[in-house]
Amino acid sequence: MKKHRILMAKGGLDGHNRGIKVVTRSLRDAGFEVIYTGLHQSPEMIVNAAVQEDVDLIGISILSGAHMAIFPKVLELLKEKGREDTPVFGGGIIPKKDMQKLQEAGVKKLFGPGTPTTEIVEWVKEQV
Repeated sequence: MKKHRILMAKGGLDGHNRGIKVVTRSLRDAGFEVIYTGLHQSPEMIVNAAVQEDVDLIGISILSGAHMAIFPKVLELLKEKGREDTPVFGGGIIPKKDMQKLQEAGVKKLFGPGTPTTEIVEWVKEQV
């Protein structure tokens, strides 16, 4: 059975990584192979890593307010590389109105602060 691969990244200049580390461990403990790219990832770095690692999903955490720049750029770059079928999900401090716009643009799911990790894991399982 194939072990599904997930890339987890901290987009932009945001240095708060506790939440993404908790989610990354939860996904790993649920049986996924998780690649965590670390802090301060540009959209280009995220997409290049996703392509190189041949991941099934991309998770991005943003708490810095740069979500309306980073998510659309990641989606654009994935399309340029012929990988627009790779689902992108994320979380962080994102206003509801921006969540709606991002999901309309192609982000599959956004999780807000305090979302139980079990909910994220279940959603990921449904995607793969």
